Amino acid sequence: MDSEIFEKLSPTKIFFRCAIPTMITSVFGALYSMADGFFVGRFVGEEALAAVNIVMPIIMIAFALSDMIAAGSSAHISVLLGQHEREKASLVFSFSLKMIFFFSCVIGVIGYFGADSLIALLAKGATEQTVDYCVTYLKVYILFAPLLPVYFATDNYLRVCGKEKLSMWIAILTQLLNVVLDVILIAVFGMGVWAAAFTSCVSMALGSVITVLLFVGKRQDLYFVRGKLSPAEIFRIAANGFSEFFENIAMSVMSLVLNFYLLFYGGTTAVAAMSVVMYVDSVVGMLGFGMCSSLQPAISYCYGTGNLRKVRQIFLRGVTAKVVISAVSLVTLFFFGSALTPIFVREESTELIGMSVSAMQWFAFSYLFGWIDSSVSSLFTALEKAGRSLVISVFGSLFFPIGFLAVFAAVWGLDGIWAMPVASAFAGAIVAILLVRPLWKELRS
Repeated sequence: MDSEIFEKLSPTKIFFRCAIPTMITSVFGALYSMADGFFVGRFVGEEALAAVNIVMPIIMIAFALSDMIAAGSSAHISVLLGQHEREKASLVFSFSLKMIFFFSCVIGVIGYFGADSLIALLAKGATEQTVDYCVTYLKVYILFAPLLPVYFATDNYLRVCGKEKLSMWIAILTQLLNVVLDVILIAVFGMGVWAAAFTSCVSMALGSVITVLLFVGKRQDLYFVRGKLSPAEIFRIAANGFSEFFENIAMSVMSLVLNFYLLFYGGTTAVAAMSVVMYVDSVVGMLGFGMCSSLQPAISYCYGTGNLRKVRQIFLRGVTAKVVISAVSLVTLFFFGSALTPIFVREESTELIGMSVSAMQWFAFSYLFGWIDSSVSSLFTALEKAGRSLVISVFGSLFFPIGFLAVFAAVWGLDGIWAMPVASAFAGAIVAILLVRPLWKELRS
């Protein structure tokens, strides 16, 4: 089995074999996201940029249930492969993928007919043109709803099978396709926001088809089998992935709340400025997420074999890399925000450029602490310790951000909104450290 590399290779070799391809994939993913922002911001305008920022939390909420199943099943599958139970692992994989497809179809049907009402509720204070852009962008994503979560799930399962490089090349293919289609449909033919959503969805749908076909037959450690899981096993998968589910929901809800505050204190321009910050931050976020998710199968596998020393060593290598990435990101956003902002904003939009640079400089300091809770939460998920991972998600993704947002905005207005991520990251780091200390003693013993 290819997954046996997690048992045979040294922690350092595991890190480079797993993390580097995923980080390359993440960089391309971030560049693809930035390319979307570039084409929307430069060729459609400020209102379109704000619309994408308003809609994206809704899309993330729609994907949250599928992400929960994918994350929870991936950790469980890795543990089973570590125990050399390939048939059982394949059953968990097959049933989980069926659940993801089913729930995606249901959510797509509900979302399509409720899109107009939902946007009218969430985009209060936005211009009429921004609202129209929101509805258009959301409906395109909903039409592709059954296929998109499948791609992210099967990409996870490929890495569980030790196929990191294959996952990387598929991701690069789909992301390059998205950029090429952006150039053709938006820059050349001027098809606007509809095309921005369509190009992303078509690219991911192609990824879904390719990755699903790879699991046909017994070419991978996982393959399609018939059968059902017991209610207890389904609950175990859901419980282990619930922290990711909650974090996705919480971050999306937080983004919606943040948009309300931004519209109130700064209007559409403030929402667009935050969009610029999020596009730039997506590079760091994708790198960090990619690294954590790439090391989870190895950590889970070694935990399944009982090699706790190797679990510690793999985790520490990931933490070291995240610290380096965060430090570089802090310097980049703080000192080079004025050079990055014009990528997404027309030169004549001087107010938006100034607001974006200010927001970026505030946000840069969140990198001092933001790597801590994400690293610890990922470790808990890999070891199937769902409760502690959930606590980190509850505080770091929802309670702290909303609490600090309400207080800081009331006291400092728009500057308070920009400062909120820094305070939230610091508070979340404290909670994560307190929770991981007992586990670390257990792993060392």
